[in-house]
Amino acid sequence: MKIIASIIVVLLLLSGGALWFLANGSLNDYIKNQIETVGTQVTEQSVTVKAVDIKLTSGAGSILGVNLANPKTYSQPNAFALEEITLDINLESLTSSPIIIDAIVIKSPQAFVQFTQTGGSNIQDILDAIERNAPKADANSADKTSADEPKIKVSKIILAGTALTLDLSAFGNKEHSATLPDITLNNVGGDTGLPASQLGSEIVKQALSKIWQQAKATQKKQLTDDVKEKLKEKAKKKLTDLFG
Repeated sequence: MKIIASIIVVLLLLSGGALWFLANGSLNDYIKNQIETVGTQVTEQSVTVKAVDIKLTSGAGSILGVNLANPKTYSQPNAFALEEITLDINLESLTSSPIIIDAIVIKSPQAFVQFTQTGGSNIQDILDAIERNAPKADANSADKTSADEPKIKVSKIILAGTALTLDLSAFGNKEHSATLPDITLNNVGGDTGLPASQLGSEIVKQALSKIWQQAKATQKKQLTDDVKEKLKEKAKKKLTDLFG
């Protein structure tokens, strides 16, 4: 079960506005703390990060070893895990609005997707939590948000080589592994960008939705293939019984 932790990285990276926070030279620690703290609040599950290395002077950065725990009702310890996320920051945009991240590449993310008998899953539970907890834009808070947080847009987000493990044991089946086609999200935040606290959640929702769609398609194909295989075996047995 491997696939989406990547997104959570971005969610928490951006949610605290950490890209421009340089106080006391603690940018990396600040981002790590924001990823873990805000990620846990938004997803309602524990989020941990091994290390952050942002180099604003060269417009580059990486986030390493991100894990998102599974809801306790599921058997796998983690819902998502990833080794590395790299960022390409547009340096010229740091003094303007919106701040632009040219590209975020999430390398070989892993997702552990477990379905329930009712058709739900751990991913759907996490998406529901994000919907409940993500910051919402409204008329009363718009001015304050704009004043407190620079806006950010991400030109391109690539989830490369997402490894999916699909647990279908709830259907009397088993675990299956697959590598999903690369997923690309374009112009996240729109032309004007979004406040960092809102953009992170938007990235997560878009990416998880894409992965959820592919996971459901994989589930349907796998169950259909298994049914066909069982029918073939049943037909073979009948022929053997009839003709020996």
